[in-house]
Amino acid sequence: MALVAVLSSTAVISAAPAGATSLSQAQAQASAIQNELNATAAKESALSQQYDGAKYHLSQVQAQEAQTQAQIDATKLQVAADKVSLKKAAVNAYISNGTQASSNPLFASNEKSYQATVEYGHIVNGTLDSAVSNLTNSEDQLNAQEAQLQSQQAEAQAATQAAEAAVQQEAALQAQQSAALSQAKGEVATLLNQQQAAQQAAQRAQAQAAASGSSSGGSRSYSCGSCTPPPPSPGAAGAIAAAESQIGVPYVWGGATPGVGFDCSGLVMWAWGQAGVSLPHYSGAQQADTVPVPSLADAQPGDLLFWGPGGDEHVAMYLGGGSMIEAPQTGYTVHITPVRMDFEYIGRVE
Repeated sequence: MALVAVLSSTAVISAAPAGATSLSQAQAQASAIQNELNATAAKESALSQQYDGAKYHLSQVQAQEAQTQAQIDATKLQVAADKVSLKKAAVNAYISNGTQASSNPLFASNEKSYQATVEYGHIVNGTLDSAVSNLTNSEDQLNAQEAQLQSQQAEAQAATQAAEAAVQQEAALQAQQSAALSQAKGEVATLLNQQQAAQQAAQRAQAQAAASGSSSGGSRSYSCGSCTPPPPSPGAAGAIAAAESQIGVPYVWGGATPGVGFDCSGLVMWAWGQAGVSLPHYSGAQQADTVPVPSLADAQPGDLLFWGPGGDEHVAMYLGGGSMIEAPQTGYTVHITPVRMDFEYIGRVE
């Protein structure tokens, strides 16, 4: 329903007249589409972590598969052994019953041997009953184990496919919004060019006198002396250096390939991997693998910042000095940015 609503709102915005007469209207239209695009990208980033979580759970199920299969194989051997025991008990019961039938006390020459035959027949019948019971129990256990394994595999696979489909839906919506934004920006550029041409025509007589003035438009440059992180804490230097080496690499959901693309948890997993620490490719599991840090004031370079319940929406690496490095969402690249204070958890990798 949310997807339909966003698509509908995007369609309304895109339906504005292409020949809008007001520059402010065109700019407002572009701004509205940009806001929708940002919201969609943020949602896609969170869904990407849910997808990573589903893949992580599937890998755990697959890791348990070998253990469960070993149990199934052992149970199959038990079933086979029980079947052999049952055959032997059945043969003995047949022989015993035949002996018993011919050992009627009226015709028995020795009452003592007759009583022994009867007792042996009871034992054989008890063994037969036990063998049947053991075989039934073993087969029931085998069926339960096989059903459990199939159920776990099916549930994990379905969850992974559903999460992947959700991310792809958001990606498709984002592509539509990007196309609408490009169209709106093109309209803004056309109107700006027309406006500038009109201004130039009106000011042509004064252009030479104003050439030495401040008509250059003033492109601004930015410097960030605080963007250089302080010396990293022990054990974090390699992870920080690895993460910073990927600045400019694009965001790719599910990505963990240097020079190609990362999602948020993929960047953290890869960077700490270069420092010799193994982390799972899922922000929620990464939070579970860290030690809590009380507050940002106690954070050290290399600590991880998590967003969402249980860290299931986003993760970034703290650099110190109020800065962090992250792979935020589609359309962005790995970059250093000031810490956003709406994080829910800080964890230290040990």
